[in-house]
Amino acid sequence: MINMAGNARSEDTVMKILDVLDKATILVDLKAQDKIGILNELVVPTARITGIDPNEMVRVLMERERLGSTGIGDGIGIPHGKLKKLDRLILGFGLSRRGVDFESIDGRPTHLFFLLITPEHATDLHLKLLARVSRMLKKESLKQRLMNVHDADEVIAIISEDDDDF
Repeated sequence: MINMAGNARSEDTVMKILDVLDKATILVDLKAQDKIGILNELVVPTARITGIDPNEMVRVLMERERLGSTGIGDGIGIPHGKLKKLDRLILGFGLSRRGVDFESIDGRPTHLFFLLITPEHATDLHLKLLARVSRMLKKESLKQRLMNVHDADEVIAIISEDDDDF
């Protein structure tokens, strides 16, 4: 397994969502009303942290979206992609109270977004974090609580209660 710096990790080390979710990347009031707008909004704090051009991030995310929507249904979107220039995994969170058409597989509006951007060489880590986020979001009570958050601290508190369960 590869860690965020690209080094070998012990297989028994379990990565938690809060190991990679940066408080600065939590947006609880997304304003955009379409997919490209949401992606543009979500990448702003990530670009600030990494120093990577936000337009490049959106380009990579849209390339992935062309393969099939990352709107997994039930109000959830997990846009993700890999970047050569990135030296660590980045996870962000966004809440659209109104919901947007994210071309979700169930055709319903998407409200909760987890943005995942990983280094190009970290495929294993990328897939494991995608699976972990997906499993966590199967809990209806957790999703409902995330839908009603008011700030980043609430998001972190809600996720921390369940982060050990997966």
